[in-house]
Amino acid sequence: MTSLTIQLATAEDTERLGQDIGLALVKGDLVTLSGDLGAGKSTLARGMIRTIANDSAYEVPSPTFTIVQSYSELRLPISHVDLYRLSSGEEVDELGLDEALEDGAVLVEWPERANGALGEPTIHIVLFNDGDGRKVEIEGESAALARVQRSLAIRTFLGRAGYATADRRYLLGDASARGYETIDTGCVRPLILMNSPYNPGGPILRDGKTYMQIAHLSQSVTAFVAVNQLLRSNGFYVPQIMSDDLDNGFLLLENLGNEGILDTDGAPIVERYEASVRLLARMHERSWARDIEIAKNHTHHLHDFDRDALMIEVELLSDWYVPRMSGKPLAAQQKAEYVDAWDVVFSQLKKSEKSLVQRDFHSPNILWRGEATGIDRIGLIDFQDAMIGPSAYDVASLVLDARVTIEPSLQKQLLQAYIDERRSRDKSFNEIAFLEAFAIMAAQRNAKILGIFVRLDERDGKPYYLQHLPRIQSYLAGVLDHPSLAPVREWCEKMGILSLELQ
Repeated sequence: MTSLTIQLATAEDTERLGQDIGLALVKGDLVTLSGDLGAGKSTLARGMIRTIANDSAYEVPSPTFTIVQSYSELRLPISHVDLYRLSSGEEVDELGLDEALEDGAVLVEWPERANGALGEPTIHIVLFNDGDGRKVEIEGESAALARVQRSLAIRTFLGRAGYATADRRYLLGDASARGYETIDTGCVRPLILMNSPYNPGGPILRDGKTYMQIAHLSQSVTAFVAVNQLLRSNGFYVPQIMSDDLDNGFLLLENLGNEGILDTDGAPIVERYEASVRLLARMHERSWARDIEIAKNHTHHLHDFDRDALMIEVELLSDWYVPRMSGKPLAAQQKAEYVDAWDVVFSQLKKSEKSLVQRDFHSPNILWRGEATGIDRIGLIDFQDAMIGPSAYDVASLVLDARVTIEPSLQKQLLQAYIDERRSRDKSFNEIAFLEAFAIMAAQRNAKILGIFVRLDERDGKPYYLQHLPRIQSYLAGVLDHPSLAPVREWCEKMGILSLELQ
């Protein structure tokens, strides 16, 4: 085991350390807390639990007499255990801690009373009284300790930004390795912390490249900073970057609020969707720089949405979705026919209009700023994977929103709003070419998402996304009717994949 030592001056520092450790915990973590009476074990545990509860006033009673206090309703279920009154290690088996670790994390005070019956902790914390303060020593499995160290590095980053004592709270984790927190600095609206460590991209797949490199996905926060700068300089509303640590992958961002383009029932607000699609029309009028210089000698290049990137994404359907739906992988010949069909389709994109493609322009990533006017009403927050590609891609991403059912009548209305906006400013806009590119990019995107959502379930243990598959299947089936997609439609019909049900 590796270890680290931390000095704490006050009880508030101890609870704040609980915040930092609590944000590093994952399912299966066994955290043991040792130290003399009054050393701060309960204070540290309380800081962890309140952070996971996202509530600084959350009641955390001592488990001294109950032995186990469970918090099963939290984002990460927690069992808080105090073994001080345990008469023998044999009683540990009766506490159900193994089952608790299957669903969440377990915090154990006085672990030495178990006489070895607990097993090896993931993280072991020892607190010592040290003058007027405390000293904390943390040991752990290398992966767990790395999580703790990264969380502590966030606290150091906040200190450099002037917010050393700010309250940190989990906000969300997305389908990537990124994570987000809210940082309460005492202002009306907390700031947003983006925690995005460099992502090496996984195994080599072909031509010496990983999936992320082939698909031109961002591997560091440099991409976000660069595209943020590019969009802002062109008049689009993106979060102000309050502080950054590009080397470690930390950004402190303006909080654009939580009002989106859906109503309280999760249905699309037509006015806001239409404003969003008209913003895209304005975006697609502009010329975009390919190489962006940002601070600290960092630069970012906007790649083309090239054939390799298009293909590696649609292969997610053949590699993940089809085997899940049919119960068996594709034969080599079937896969080759699939690739050939898409090659024919993608060749038609050579003549399509190209512009900045944000890549994930849909409801989760669009914030509504009702106090603003014009295009400033739309706040953009997820654009680090931007490329230069068919401008129709982002329109397809919004009109066929993967997270929301957009009825055919609204699809037509949004497409017409986009076309009207383009025509009002450019009489030479080619509607027929745009609609062809729209169909191709809509099919490409929805084929990709079907594969990604199955992969998130099977590889990453995130079944939540499977609920969207029927909607995305319907979107794909609808756009495959366009004549430009005949080769892919014929392959899908031959395989019968659009009529299969989830296995």
